Amino acid sequence: MIPVPWKNRLKGTWKRLRLAWLRRRHGFGPDDLRQTLRDLGIRPGDALLVHSALDRLECFTGKLSDILTVLQECVGEEGVLLMPTLPFPGSALEWVRSGATFDLNRTPSRSGLLTELFRRSPGVIRSPHPTHATAIWGSRAAEFARDHAACATPCGRGSPYAKLLEADGKILFLGAGIASMTFFHTVEELLEPRLPRSPFTRETFTLAFRNASGETVTTTTRLFDPELSRRRRIARVVPMLRSRRGGWRHLRMGSGDLLLLNARDVRDALMDMAMAGEYCYDL
Repeated sequence: MIPVPWKNRLKGTWKRLRLAWLRRRHGFGPDDLRQTLRDLGIRPGDALLVHSALDRLECFTGKLSDILTVLQECVGEEGVLLMPTLPFPGSALEWVRSGATFDLNRTPSRSGLLTELFRRSPGVIRSPHPTHATAIWGSRAAEFARDHAACATPCGRGSPYAKLLEADGKILFLGAGIASMTFFHTVEELLEPRLPRSPFTRETFTLAFRNASGETVTTTTRLFDPELSRRRRIARVVPMLRSRRGGWRHLRMGSGDLLLLNARDVRDALMDMAMAGEYCYDL
């Protein structure tokens, strides 16, 4: 039997040695990341939604803030950079039923450490929504954030995610898997009439939250049906995206993967699937 303190010390030592070996063998810095993002196809002026998983970017040798700087440099101030800053790790319905009050300025993001750092960064604003607030940077940030509270569903028409589609935007997965794609919910609303069952709750919720001025405001929205959410299998769209020219742009960096998708390609692929009676759910 090994005493618990010794176990913890051994684990810590192993993690440090493993990380040192990985960074020596696969390490990459800000300049490498910048070039890879350009090779993927990110250009100045792009509207870019980013999903991240830092445990898959452990070979990055710079600071977390360097990742944000590189992303901002790639799209430029004429572009728009977006990151989900959901206040919960589970489902929106569980969050609402918990009775928690969302504060746009104070409630932290539970969508990953990078998103919380981005939320707190200078020049970043957060769209006003109690379940799917989004941190946004760039000259059009206010335009993308505007009216999010008036949307009928958290990511539907009028939301930053729908505006990403209108702007012919792109979706970047920094180590994260495609299952994390929040934009999928935008297409769910577009496809709702064609789906065998609605992905949203029948119940409409009136939710109170504190906006950027500290005032209590309300929004009325449907949320995601938790039963169907558990059956969601976004990866089923991958073959359709891979079959499209330029629809799947993937590069390996360090010990992780970087994937870039076009929002319109995602929408069109999901619509083509629906027309063929195929869906990203176990029905």
